[in-house]
Amino acid sequence: MTHRTSGISRRARVLSAGLAAGVLVPLGAVATAAPAVAAPAPQVTCTSAQAGLAAKLKKDITAALKNRKGTVAVGLYDRTTKTTCTLRGSTSFDSASVVKATVLAALLWDAKKTDRKLSERESDLAYAMITKSDNDATSKLWRQLGTGKINAFLKAAKMTKTVPGSGGYWGLTRINVTDEQKLLALITAKNSVLSDNARAYILKLMGKVVSSQRWGTPAGTPSGVSIHVKNGWLQRSTHGWRVHSIGAFKGGGHDYTISVLTHGNSTMNYGVATIQGVAKAIHKDLTPRAASVNRYTPTDTPREAFVAVPGA
Repeated sequence: MTHRTSGISRRARVLSAGLAAGVLVPLGAVATAAPAVAAPAPQVTCTSAQAGLAAKLKKDITAALKNRKGTVAVGLYDRTTKTTCTLRGSTSFDSASVVKATVLAALLWDAKKTDRKLSERESDLAYAMITKSDNDATSKLWRQLGTGKINAFLKAAKMTKTVPGSGGYWGLTRINVTDEQKLLALITAKNSVLSDNARAYILKLMGKVVSSQRWGTPAGTPSGVSIHVKNGWLQRSTHGWRVHSIGAFKGGGHDYTISVLTHGNSTMNYGVATIQGVAKAIHKDLTPRAASVNRYTPTDTPREAFVAVPGA
């Protein structure tokens, strides 16, 4: 027997197919597809216990990023005024050498579990890793810890979205602003994860970074404010240059941390300029009456650009 289908309308056939698939197809919408609507660009969000500060920070950070190319994520927290600002808090980036602060924290956390001090070898490697961003020192400590211990630290630190790079490629650890701010919070305030001595040690080394690597979040820091910084930069075939800076600052009546992560930069210095524009806006808004200090210049020979990464 031959089954005739010519009497079934196109609309009925579409409706039948939709019902068979468990999809309800409105009859009036069968012939018309709604145009795709682009998602709105992420915006800076700020909150503060100090009247007017959140609005000012949002305005000035947004202005600093106007017309800047690439993808930028920002995190700010000031304990004094209970101020928080966030932009793309969950966006992931390759860590480059910013991960070195996490490696040191993991090393100290692991030592704390057995109530031991760092050996002379470990101390020498840690010093080189943070103050000079030495890659060989980092690789040695990364291998010593292994991803098992690093993951255990990340779990303890509640850095749930940080994923260690595989195959020894620590520079390809995936990070985001939210987790970097969690790390800085552990480094700068009493907690059960890092001992007071460990926190002081990390801050000490971050305060001794060589002058050619003190660019980024310290830009525009007011006089009298202590500076602790770790930067990273890395070029790959996709997303261009990754350029990052995390920093902790205390003084001028404030106690705050800043993380700025970027990729899609055409050059290292372009990324540095983007980060420093954001940093200057933040420092100015938090301590408007203090004189700023412009003493940080990016190096033209970034060694971190040569972190071992896969060829792709």
